[in-house]
Amino acid sequence: MSSIVSVVFERNREYELIAHAGPSREDANRWLDEQWEALECEPSNPMGKVLVLDKILGIAKYGGEKRFAEGGDWAKRYADAVATVLERPVVRVDVADRVVG
Repeated sequence: MSSIVSVVFERNREYELIAHAGPSREDANRWLDEQWEALECEPSNPMGKVLVLDKILGIAKYGGEKRFAEGGDWAKRYADAVATVLERPVVRVDVADRVVG
């Protein structure tokens, strides 16, 4: 099954990625955790609790727009992980407005 993951940095800067049935849910969560740590993402919650949606937004933000514009392996792995974890056919990650829908 394929999913579409759109990552938006500004209204005119949106990157659409096709996610394919890839990692297991466990592997997808592990990849997100690894990226969260590697990119040194900061939790948005003052209590320090990090939810999966926070990870998805933080990784997109700290990973940077350039990675999505290039559409390379990292962006594809991001899309696969997000689609797997959220189990949705279409996902929109709006970095500027901090919304995943």
